[in-house]
Amino acid sequence: MSIPDYETLMLPLLKLAAEANGQEVPLPSAVGKLADQFNLTDDERQELLPSGGTFKFSSRVSWARTYLQKAGLLEAARRGHFRITERGRSILKSKPNHIDGSLLSQFEEFREFQGRKKERRTEKAPGLAISAETPIESIATQYEQLREALASETLERVKKCSPQFFERLVILLLVRMGYGGSLKDAGQAVGKTKDGGIDGVIREDKLGLASIYVQAKRWNDKPVGSPDIDQFAGALSKKKAIKGIFITTSTFTKDALASVRDYASRVVLIDGMQLAGYMIDYDVGVSIMSTYDIKKIDSDFFDEDIVDS
Repeated sequence: MSIPDYETLMLPLLKLAAEANGQEVPLPSAVGKLADQFNLTDDERQELLPSGGTFKFSSRVSWARTYLQKAGLLEAARRGHFRITERGRSILKSKPNHIDGSLLSQFEEFREFQGRKKERRTEKAPGLAISAETPIESIATQYEQLREALASETLERVKKCSPQFFERLVILLLVRMGYGGSLKDAGQAVGKTKDGGIDGVIREDKLGLASIYVQAKRWNDKPVGSPDIDQFAGALSKKKAIKGIFITTSTFTKDALASVRDYASRVVLIDGMQLAGYMIDYDVGVSIMSTYDIKKIDSDFFDEDIVDS
């Protein structure tokens, strides 16, 4: 079974609170019981949000609780705990099959939470229905879509640049990633050797304790095959090198991807979309247009048991 959306979780969560007979319900306990109720696998329970910051299922339970609280069906008891209200019991007595945005919008507190005016009480506003994703998930999804579009556009620009510009781009990126020492040192190393399938050598660290050999192919559509990787690996072997990076603006064939497991040297393959992704991560060829801080309550700040020292 797939992870239920947080709208689906509202009714089971409200029933769980009702079963506590007015007692506080710890949120972690509710998460565990609902996971059991929906027969979630261990993998589903451990699945993370795209940000990697928290578990998807527990986040959805938390958002279900938030919406029920905003509608007055649940109330916060204390940190990490909640209980059902009389309004919540009244809703359960009506035996709803489902709790969603339309049901919750009958309550003024919820409409105010959603930013809607009183005169729209009987009108189902566009976008009233709650998405299967939580707000945090929706933001993460939109971010990933924007990032993917930016990566595609960035890659297209890289493919149109000159080979010399591409070499400088690779140098700058590797330095930004922490390789190569100074930009001057890296610039002297990469793009100079052209020795048997090796485009350059760059330091692994600023002290130069190890070297990484680099091959860079600015190809448009032709994928890099295993013969190209074999040639690079052979050049590494002649140099008695143990590490190499093969960067292309194109893609790698399945044979090429499989071949790297057979080499004595450690060879890392970076295709065009990975290259664009690294450029975005390390601010090479891109700039920040807008930033948005997503904040949450600092629970420790409101803990009155803490004594200032």
